[in-house]
Order: sequence, then C-alpha cells, then structure tokens
Amino acid sequence: MQIKDIETYTNLELVRLFKQTNNNYYVGVLFQRHTHLILGLCMKYLKNEEDAQDASILIFEKLLNDLPKYEITNFKTWLYSSCKTFCLMYMRSAASKYNIDNKIRNNFDEIMESELKLHLYNEDNLEQEIHLTFMEECMEGLNKEQRLCLDLFFLKEKSYLEVTEQTKLTINNVKSHIQNGKRNLKNCIESKIE
Repeated sequence: MQIKDIETYTNLELVRLFKQTNNNYYVGVLFQRHTHLILGLCMKYLKNEEDAQDASILIFEKLLNDLPKYEITNFKTWLYSSCKTFCLMYMRSAASKYNIDNKIRNNFDEIMESELKLHLYNEDNLEQEIHLTFMEECMEGLNKEQRLCLDLFFLKEKSYLEVTEQTKLTINNVKSHIQNGKRNLKNCIESKIE
C-alpha cells in the first residue's frame, strides 16, 4: 500500500482526517496552506501587523476546537467566515460604542427575515457585517436539508411548493426543516453573542 504525500490531500480530506484522528498535524497543514489568507484578512480588519499576527495564532487554536463542530463543504469559505468572525469580535470588544448584543436579541425575528434576503452589504457597517457573518457561519452548522430549505425559501425566495419540487421533500418536511432551521440559527447566533 502506497502512502499519499500530505501535500496532495485536499482541504476537505485533511479536515476529515483531523476529525477521525484528532491529530493536530492535519490542522497545521491546513493552517500552513492558508496562513497568507488568514494574515491578510486579519490585516484588513485589524489594521495592525502585530495584532494581525496574534490573531492568526489565536485563529489556529480556534480551528482546533471549531472544525469538529461543523459539517464543512467548502473549507476556504468556512475559514474565511471564521477568520472574519474572529476579527469582527475582536474589533467589537475593542469598540464598546457598538451595542450590538441587545439589538440582535431584541430584533431577532426581524433580522432573520431581512438578513437572510441580503446579498450585498456595506463593509463599512460593522453591525450589519457581524449579523451576516454570524448568519453565514451558523448556516454552515445546519444539517443539509435545513440549509437547503432555508437557502431556497429565504435567499432564493421560493414558495413552499417550489421548495418541495426542487428538494423532492413533502410540504410538511419542508415546513419542518425551515422552522427547525430558523430555531437552530437563532440558538447558534445567540450563543455567539454571549
């Protein structure tokens, strides 16, 4: 049996191996592959090289804890979202003038309905970016059916009937996946705020 060179493994194969073995080496390979992207993103948000380097190391540690929790279908997208969330949370803690927690808690249903429909947003608006980042990250954590039904219903603005036709699920299953998905998103977002 021939052993595959570690550099030939895809990102998702490395994630799978890490989940199976709990060997940090695989996350180290992923981190090494994407260090320039992580550092660049941290520089974009934190605007300070020292803070960006510190954040990069903390993000690596966060990956060790977060990777097993999520069903990841696109590693680069998931990594980008995780890094962005980390940087925004860092900025948020440094900028106490933003009182985002209470706004999200008090207006969750309104945010759910409006934020899921947004396709573009103003990057200068920290509050809106945090909402979207939480939403994106929490969507990744949903099961396949919930994610698909929410995507079709809210983002693509399909009717229940159109969702059933595309997914081949019953109308009751579609409604159930949407309801459970919304509840799971709410719980996920609230856990990130606390």
